[in-house]
Amino acid sequence: MREAAAALAAAAVPTPQVDAELLLAWATDTSRGAVQARAMTGGAIASEHVERFRHAVARRVTREPLQHVTGEAHFRALTLAVGPGVFVPRPETESVVQFGIDALRATAVPEPIAVDLGSGSGAIAIAMDTEVPNALVYAVERSPEALPWTRRNVDAHGGTVRLVEGDLADALPELDGRVSVVVSNPPYVPDDAVPIDPEVRDHDPALALYGGPDGLDAVRALTETAWRLLVPGGLVVVEHAEQQGAGVRAVLAAGGFRSPETHVDLTGRDRTTTATR
Repeated sequence: MREAAAALAAAAVPTPQVDAELLLAWATDTSRGAVQARAMTGGAIASEHVERFRHAVARRVTREPLQHVTGEAHFRALTLAVGPGVFVPRPETESVVQFGIDALRATAVPEPIAVDLGSGSGAIAIAMDTEVPNALVYAVERSPEALPWTRRNVDAHGGTVRLVEGDLADALPELDGRVSVVVSNPPYVPDDAVPIDPEVRDHDPALALYGGPDGLDAVRALTETAWRLLVPGGLVVVEHAEQQGAGVRAVLAAGGFRSPETHVDLTGRDRTTTATR
């Protein structure tokens, strides 16, 4: 594990020790805590697990995302399948979806409808579906590369998410005026702001990253869709970069939404803007 951490550090992996522990946990089909305990006691590792570990570390050294190496990403209480072609869900999105979950739980409607626009791995939709069992959740995704991952995750978690292939700009006209909550983690990176991290730049799909010259093209489109879908008093929840709070509030206000408000994530950075129909 020390050898792996050193190799990862030499490759400029941001968290080499953590990644070494997580990769060894994956290679041995255990947990990170179990790996840390065995490192303290000097427990032996089967040769086939060592080989699996070394192969995984060699992939991570090339800056292939950790989640692509292991094939899974953790999101709230979920373990999601991820890989090439789908955006890897981030921890900061866990606080974004909480606004949608809270709004669904607060509504007096027996079966409130929620829509996840640009679902990707399905993280937001599945979280709402599993944590608010009485909600009817729709996941909208247009990417032919991402859709198999969305479908796989929806099926794996045995929920009732309705997966719809389509564009967030014109999705679900049959639900106009019936939806209680719309949540979206849209592409919001400005076209010329190419990410520095190879894990993002070289592996996350461009369709899920880039949002036009100012990064807000998808926000403008989903604002129109959310206005059309939501019931009066319904909530729209949008994830964005920390510098975009004012811009997103302006787009939502121009689209007719009331009380746009930006909220920080667990690191204190602006991350989520909500507004009321």
